[in-house]
Amino acid sequence: MFLFFADQLTEFYSAFNALTYITTRGILSALTALVVSFIIGPKLIQKLSLNDIGESIRKDGPETHSVKQGTPTMGGLLILFSITISTLIWGDLTSRYIVNVLFLTIAFGLIGFVDDYVKLKGNSDGIRPTIKLMSQFFVAFVSVIFLFSSIQSPVETELVIPYTNNLTLQMGWLFLPFSIFVIVGSSNAVNLTDGLDGLAIMPTVMIASALGIFAYVAGNINFSDYLGVPYIKDAGEVFIICAAIAGSGLGFLWFNTYPAQVFMGDVGALSLGAALGLIAVIVRQELVLAVMGGVFILETVSVVLQVGSFKLTGRRMFNMAPIHHHFELKGWAEPKVIVRFWIITVILVLIGLASLKIR
Repeated sequence: MFLFFADQLTEFYSAFNALTYITTRGILSALTALVVSFIIGPKLIQKLSLNDIGESIRKDGPETHSVKQGTPTMGGLLILFSITISTLIWGDLTSRYIVNVLFLTIAFGLIGFVDDYVKLKGNSDGIRPTIKLMSQFFVAFVSVIFLFSSIQSPVETELVIPYTNNLTLQMGWLFLPFSIFVIVGSSNAVNLTDGLDGLAIMPTVMIASALGIFAYVAGNINFSDYLGVPYIKDAGEVFIICAAIAGSGLGFLWFNTYPAQVFMGDVGALSLGAALGLIAVIVRQELVLAVMGGVFILETVSVVLQVGSFKLTGRRMFNMAPIHHHFELKGWAEPKVIVRFWIITVILVLIGLASLKIR
């Protein structure tokens, strides 16, 4: 929105031209989301507390989690507000990518909101898993169809193999199911990781920041040519919403850090995971997302193995799944689990960014 006014103001004062640059707007987007979080955060937490919108803790979980009972949840609303406000202010609202990512983020947030609401009404399982998953697939399908119908170059449907000499595979129509799988898978992986204070949000911030770099490079014909990254027209604008995600995530972490004042709930986790998935699809870095999101994948695989092992053998592979609870039950303090998973994510994000030069 501000981009429109900046273009007009530039005619009267050339300094306003700086506000049209993607880098400048990206920085301002992150700062705006951060400030919005700081302003809205305390009021939202207070309102959630007054309405008894508190978390129900699993009875089979670590005993140390009993103190979390009743902590306000659905704090993901703060993240959604911050991302939306910041993107509307600093993003180019004529961009097909900005509109698509914003739509998907809000839609998945609504699915998470309904799920959280049902849990608060006494059904600890939330909405039925089949309905929840079908809703996610439907929203992802709409988003991917919109993306597919607006393709301007064959590279936009190519699968980029990282760490190779520009090896790509043209997916054609397979782009549709593959992209939907990435979005839904990423959404649920982040949701499974969101079990400890700050565990999911900081990796999300780091991965969103890294994807923002990929978006900026992919959308710049000179940088993309120099680094051997597929050039995707207008993809640079995605940097704005990546910055908003990072800024809102840091703002939320202010209140979510151990011991948490608020939890994000499904409304936050599902929306953030879906946004990361779609952004990776847009910039053609789905495999790099898998590398950078290794912690998310580990959490998901641990649940799959736990369930599969119990059904097949009647025995559990881990003390508890997702795996962050396993380490807690092994004696690791919650902050130790969180920080070590953060450190692993830093390493994985750096490895992912290295794909820009290792070819």
